[in-house]
Amino acid sequence: MPMTSMDVGPALQRWPGLNGARTNLVNHSENQTFRVDTADGQCFMLRVHRAGYQSTLSIQSELAWLQALQRDTSLPIPQPIAGCDGELLQHFIAPDGSVRMAVLFDYIPGHEPVLPDNLDGLFGTLGSYAATLHQHVTTWQRPADFERPSWQAATILDIDGPWGDWRVAPGVAAHNRPILDRLDAMLWQRLADYGMDADRYGLIHADMRLGNVLVDGENVSLIDFDDCGFCWFTYDFAAAISFHETSPAIPALRSAWIEHYQTVRPLNERDLKSIDSMVMLRRMALLAWIGSHAETQLAQQHMPGFADGTAALAECYLRGAIWPE
Repeated sequence: MPMTSMDVGPALQRWPGLNGARTNLVNHSENQTFRVDTADGQCFMLRVHRAGYQSTLSIQSELAWLQALQRDTSLPIPQPIAGCDGELLQHFIAPDGSVRMAVLFDYIPGHEPVLPDNLDGLFGTLGSYAATLHQHVTTWQRPADFERPSWQAATILDIDGPWGDWRVAPGVAAHNRPILDRLDAMLWQRLADYGMDADRYGLIHADMRLGNVLVDGENVSLIDFDDCGFCWFTYDFAAAISFHETSPAIPALRSAWIEHYQTVRPLNERDLKSIDSMVMLRRMALLAWIGSHAETQLAQQHMPGFADGTAALAECYLRGAIWPE
């Protein structure tokens, strides 16, 4: 059940100086994020986790990666803040008696970029950010008990995937189901052919969509690592264009992303060819997510025509390429 600003009062007590602070819900997608303003003018962001989505160990692993990135890179990312007991992840009793988990982050100013604004420069930045993340994980020694989800064909395309079943998503019907079934089968084949070697598959952000980017003048910050997990590196481009795959601006954004990615880390021909498969895999994940999260504003915003748009992209993909060169 979604929480209100009144419900997060017990969570605020887990951090010093927040009791009685003013809270405002700013985002509800997988989790709920509240802006927290204290009487002395400080500002924070409180993430309250959806019950049953991520385990305690999984969230602690995400935070371990964030801390390593802050230590080892200059990426502008959120800073988690320890609670009264010194722990980053806090448990609290919600008003309904359930035990919930929350993390407090420093406040990062900025606004969400939007299409159809000219975002070529932004996508160049996101490409370099993604490459920096991927370069980091190829050398970072993860904690022995590190645990994060794996985003593969099975976890996205199977009927029991964590984001739901695309087959029962709104708009999937007799007229587009056959092409989506063909897409499903082709993705299984091409992803298996691409393989999961360490130079192409590892820990990624996995949700670098525009809603998780903050722009403040020349500063671009990357937030919300809650869906980070093990996947193909080129999936981070697919996530960056989430919900906008049919926009005519995408080919130019793709070129900018690839160009700047390769200033940090090279991509070979097989990597570049995999991008279309990642875009379609992500699109199917979003189709499933819209169906299983129909109560959210984000799902309702993109629901009309999303299944038909996915089928249209699938037809191009199955003919050879989403965006012909």
